[in-house]
Amino acid sequence: MDAERRFRASDVTSAVWAYVRRAPGTFVWLAILFVTTVVMHHLSPQVLNDVLGDRSTNLHHLREDPIRVLITSALWIAGGTWIGYFVLFNLFHVPVERWLGTWRWLSIAVIAHVGATYISEGVLYLAIEHHRAPESAVNTLDVGVSYALAGVTAVLAYRIAPPWRYLYALGVLLVYGLPLLGTLTFTDIGHFTAVLIGFACYPLTRGRPGWDPMEWLRGMRERVGTHR
Repeated sequence: MDAERRFRASDVTSAVWAYVRRAPGTFVWLAILFVTTVVMHHLSPQVLNDVLGDRSTNLHHLREDPIRVLITSALWIAGGTWIGYFVLFNLFHVPVERWLGTWRWLSIAVIAHVGATYISEGVLYLAIEHHRAPESAVNTLDVGVSYALAGVTAVLAYRIAPPWRYLYALGVLLVYGLPLLGTLTFTDIGHFTAVLIGFACYPLTRGRPGWDPMEWLRGMRERVGTHR
């Protein structure tokens, strides 16, 4: 019995490792986010505000030290929980990294993160210049991984065969576009911009295999029928 349990545990460990190593970049990122999340929970609110503020991609830091904050801001979670992002990373980052490879996946994540940051902060700058936002907004808190996630979520549409691709893309546009109809914030603009950037990354998906949900369902039915 003990040998059987060890064998089963070994099988589970091997399966988990095989799953993780097919998307190494995603899981390294999640590991970093786990560490920084633990650190966040051990800091006082004032110290945490200072730590995140120092890593914020706000207008002040983008002018003074852009490369540092663009990197470090993507290593912290500003809202939500690590478990929540673990689920979202597995739903979107993992399949895109497996599909396109680590470097193409990372390129899309970086392009979405950087592009959405500059466009959203540019909109905020114009709002300040036209007195629609206070001057103190140059130091606003802007950290997190959501822009990269939005871009990767959008590019995943090209993995799905038509007509399901268009339904998926419409769902993504609705999820990220509807907040624009409410009280508009620069982060809402950033998220929607990241989605558009993700769709614009189509050239990076050329030559990669697609996925047909109907074929997948037929295959599942055949396997279930075989095992009966």
